[in-house]
Amino acid sequence: MKIIRYTDSALQIHCGALNPDGTACRIAGDIFGEFTVTSETADVKKLLAPIVPTSILCIGLNYRQHAAETGATVPEYPVLFTKGINTLQNPGDPICIPTYLRSDEVDYECELAVVIGKPCKNVSREQALDYVLGYTCADDVSARDWQIKKGGGQWCRGKTFDTFSPLGPCLVTADEIGDPNRLRIRTLLNGEMMQDSNTSDMIFDVPRLIEFLSGSNTLLPGTVILTGTPQGVGMAQKPPRWLKEGDVASIEIEKIGTLTNPVVAEEL
Repeated sequence: MKIIRYTDSALQIHCGALNPDGTACRIAGDIFGEFTVTSETADVKKLLAPIVPTSILCIGLNYRQHAAETGATVPEYPVLFTKGINTLQNPGDPICIPTYLRSDEVDYECELAVVIGKPCKNVSREQALDYVLGYTCADDVSARDWQIKKGGGQWCRGKTFDTFSPLGPCLVTADEIGDPNRLRIRTLLNGEMMQDSNTSDMIFDVPRLIEFLSGSNTLLPGTVILTGTPQGVGMAQKPPRWLKEGDVASIEIEKIGTLTNPVVAEEL
């Protein structure tokens, strides 16, 4: 099932199930609990991020070719950082380049986002996918100057500006995806292919990530795991290709769809 989240003409927020013809039917209930797909046609006025995360856990250096292009050593354990909920952005809404705390090196990162569907702690690799509600596209937007040069040795400052975590366009339930490590993943910037890979290139696959992240730690329903980005990021281009006002970034993942966001400068 492909699930969307949207506002209707009365500005009420609902979830809906997409139909093959592009229309949707309203969902009654809680997608993290009991719900039914009604026969009522969804009155979609604005598409929202498919969920509001309870937390956003992110993995760095998780594609072999990306580690190679950045000259990084392949990690022994998954490299974890977090992003604030303030970073969430809807499909079609703008990525804002920071101007108050200025960044001149804002980068794109296509990522497969995993959404946890039920409380998850100390889960084995073999059981891990049983806890997944579904998957969506993510752009792990990153201010490289703040991430690498001015972040005090931590990545979070460069990763947690407003609008830096677009999610969408829909949440595809786990049963429709099957193996999450067999999906083509791409970034297009103004229609030009920048990243083109497959989730099979992950160093730590999705079951291993869930096993690791749930160790002595509870992943709540609504936890979003950003699973890393493949080769082709802007900072590795020659010369570097930074996002600028007027750009349009699109993340495409097989079986999920396309997440597209324009780029603007932050208004002060």
